[in-house]
Amino acid sequence: MLQPSQFKVNEAWIVFKLNDEPIHTVQDGDFHLLALMDAASGFLLSSAPVPAQQAEPTQLESKRLLKEGQAHKKRWPKTLFVPKEQSAQFLAEEAERLGIEVVRVAEEELLHFISEAREGFMERFGGQGAQ
Repeated sequence: MLQPSQFKVNEAWIVFKLNDEPIHTVQDGDFHLLALMDAASGFLLSSAPVPAQQAEPTQLESKRLLKEGQAHKKRWPKTLFVPKEQSAQFLAEEAERLGIEVVRVAEEELLHFISEAREGFMERFGGQGAQ
């Protein structure tokens, strides 16, 4: 299983959904919140709302998510971990275009990294976090 101690800050990022059930809004409809996290520090670099009817973020949303992450350290990571269960073709293509290696792993391999963020999200906004 992957552990934060295996990485240096900004060496690897993780993209994941913060919520399992869609977040309901009257004005903007239902959406999921996609987060980008530094693997070593657990710092949330960026997040992006993705409409629930979309399987994945668009190309533009993917570029913005990565660019916001890069703005924190002024450089790109070597690796981006993406759960196999997460649709993220545009995000993977954009990361690879930037020279970032995309590694698809089972979400359970990432739980040590992402569980606390999900729990915090659930506590703050209610509902169910992604399992």
